[in-house]
Amino acid sequence: MARPTRTISQLMRGRADLHIHTCFSDGWPTPTDVVEHARELGDLHAIAITDHDTIEGALRAADYGSRYRRPHVIVGEEVSSRDGHIVGLFLHKRVRPGMSAAATLHAIHDQGGLAFAAHPFWRTEGSRRRRSVHGVGWLAAELEFDGIEIENATPGFYLFNQLAARLNVGVRKSPLGNSDAHILDAVGRAYTTFPGTTPRALREAIEGGLTLAHRERYRALGLVRYAAWSFNHQRVGAYAAAY
Repeated sequence: MARPTRTISQLMRGRADLHIHTCFSDGWPTPTDVVEHARELGDLHAIAITDHDTIEGALRAADYGSRYRRPHVIVGEEVSSRDGHIVGLFLHKRVRPGMSAAATLHAIHDQGGLAFAAHPFWRTEGSRRRRSVHGVGWLAAELEFDGIEIENATPGFYLFNQLAARLNVGVRKSPLGNSDAHILDAVGRAYTTFPGTTPRALREAIEGGLTLAHRERYRALGLVRYAAWSFNHQRVGAYAAAY
């Protein structure tokens, strides 16, 4: 029997960064900045804007990016479920925060989206006025996630990534690598590769478990800028908690 023929695009492996923040949540760059920076990098076929609990930045990035061949911009959202952070991809409308992880997954899938567990083992301690921020933990194995983020480029996340990777050995969800970028230097520092180069091919790869997760080191200047963002983010958070 003859082997089925494959197009050049199917033989190529595309590269995607599916966890990026803008000024519409707690990131520094604008949606336009992100698209232009990804274009300058030249190696990303797709990016997803995934601001916290809003898709406004993603919609603006998708509209702006539609004038270019790549990167393709996927509308996403990092949803603050009461059980932890969940990223929805290929969304058409905002997913309400504060629901259970199971209900959040249902809301994402109900509009035809895909869902992955973002940094499932990351956790911060909240003050009396601020809730802790965290991933879904072991629920990543128990619920119907389409993928698990096993490489997150945030500095200091090595152990969290290792725990996520070990969990995924048993559950065999689609492994994803993403930057979780809040500054431009972070975009593409971790990424997902997949057969093909289009959003449709990416979606099929996630659904079929055909993705691979990768991570690259930060340059020194990028680490300095990330530290500046982190300091500012903590300072603003402390101010908000005080008032």
